[in-house]
Amino acid sequence: MLSDIEIAQSAKLKRIDDLAHEWGLEDNEFEPYGWDKAKLTLNPERKADAKLILVTATSGMPAGSGKTTTSIALAQALNRLGKKAVLALREPSLGPVFGMKGGAAGGGYSQVLPMESVNLHFTGDFHAITAANNLISALIDNARHQRQIDLKEVTWRRVLDVNDRQLRNIVTGLGGSANGTPSEAGFDITAASELMAVLCLATDLDDLRARIDRLVLGIKRDGSAFTCAELGATGSVMALLLDAMKPNLVQTLEGTPALVHGGPFANIAHGCNSVVATLAAMKLGEYAITEAGFGSDLGAEKFYDIKCRHAGLRPAAVVLVTSLKALKWHGGVALPEIGKPNMEALKAGLCNLDAHVANLKAFGPEIVVSMNHFYNDPEDEIAVLRARCEELGVRFAISDGFAKGGEGAESVAKEVLEAAAASKGELHFTVEDEDPIAVKVEKIAKRVYGAGSVSFSEAAKKDLKTLTDMGFGNLPVCIAKTPFSLTADPKALGAPKGFDLPVQRVILNAGAGFAVVTTGAIMRMPGLPKAPAAMNIDVKDGKITGLA
Repeated sequence: MLSDIEIAQSAKLKRIDDLAHEWGLEDNEFEPYGWDKAKLTLNPERKADAKLILVTATSGMPAGSGKTTTSIALAQALNRLGKKAVLALREPSLGPVFGMKGGAAGGGYSQVLPMESVNLHFTGDFHAITAANNLISALIDNARHQRQIDLKEVTWRRVLDVNDRQLRNIVTGLGGSANGTPSEAGFDITAASELMAVLCLATDLDDLRARIDRLVLGIKRDGSAFTCAELGATGSVMALLLDAMKPNLVQTLEGTPALVHGGPFANIAHGCNSVVATLAAMKLGEYAITEAGFGSDLGAEKFYDIKCRHAGLRPAAVVLVTSLKALKWHGGVALPEIGKPNMEALKAGLCNLDAHVANLKAFGPEIVVSMNHFYNDPEDEIAVLRARCEELGVRFAISDGFAKGGEGAESVAKEVLEAAAASKGELHFTVEDEDPIAVKVEKIAKRVYGAGSVSFSEAAKKDLKTLTDMGFGNLPVCIAKTPFSLTADPKALGAPKGFDLPVQRVILNAGAGFAVVTTGAIMRMPGLPKAPAAMNIDVKDGKITGLA
């Protein structure tokens, strides 16, 4: 059986200008980056009137859920059925690519190409965000060194697009006064940076500028916020992000257009591709397929409560990806055993599906459960899952997108078409705009996660007071939480109820327009596993190998 990268490297791609013209783009609406990718600047007169389809999943597991593969397969299937479908996906981060999870360009015969480029440097968007973020840090430290500003606390952190636990907490400025002022500092991963969220939520360059101006970089002696506008760095940050703001056009194995742009993680950030890419997809097709990271408790909740609320989006339907393997894992089966028949474990794990269906029903859009199919899935277990979906009153279909590409997802596509046709355009949010941050956290914890209570650490209580005193006490919240459980404990599988959600810190992201709330042991700079994926990647005969 061919590996993902072997399948990708054997594919014949359309020239990017041919693809663009085929989908109605004028020459002045795209800028080729080589022959296989391009940056888009669409005519502002185009209408974003496609039906928007969200793809999310049940709770995660270390083996992954196949959400991106399903998104790609679904878009390919819709095009096979004579519909014009365009993908809008996130860009992969180098952290997971070289860490444990691997790349994020799909798999098997449902991939976005060029796979190696998309997973690695691509068009340089991540590098631009990293450079802009660290330029701000350098300008802050220089202004302090030159005694141009006097801050009580610097809250802006540096970033890097590599998993590196050693950099979570560091001391900078050692070696004497000529080398700066000794300070405690640290790095987050680029995907969790506020600038990533700013780029992904900005609707145009004017909005991007306004958000960068609002970035809070530190706290002044009087307790007020010190912003990027006051530092005077907005112009240079804009210059670095100018090209990164443009969505990237690539294609799937079957020639479906894919807009791959922005890459916030969903467990430690807001987990959605850029607003401008989603709107561009809605301008180019009849259906726009997008995904939100991890399960409905993380990516989908943030997609609805943050992205849709901000951008005025109203999805027509949502696809909930699951598998027998994932449900067995949540039914208590050890990871090496999840591929074996185990009816009792499947039945025990169905509670996780139930919880995610309940979450999605509360938001409003019609639901299609898509089961990732593996060749050895027992028919009687599939029947049990199908029956549970019927009991829950949601559509069900089997996806073979990994093995068969668009053809393997046609049954999912047909259910999605029916769901979208039945859409009433309703969307209900979990929280109210005027709710204080603590109330928003409690509502999400209880209504989406199933928690019974929320406890704030002393540090989090101090954070809340600081934010409230600075005038940010009613911001939306972006909760950072493990993807492997509905709780903050990655080992609490299934669908626990009545637990306590422990909040560790509340971090202001004024430019993004929300507060990041960290729970449990979650960290915004991941570490590498014992056997990093980086150890398997190489170049042979001029071709990259080992990339998954």
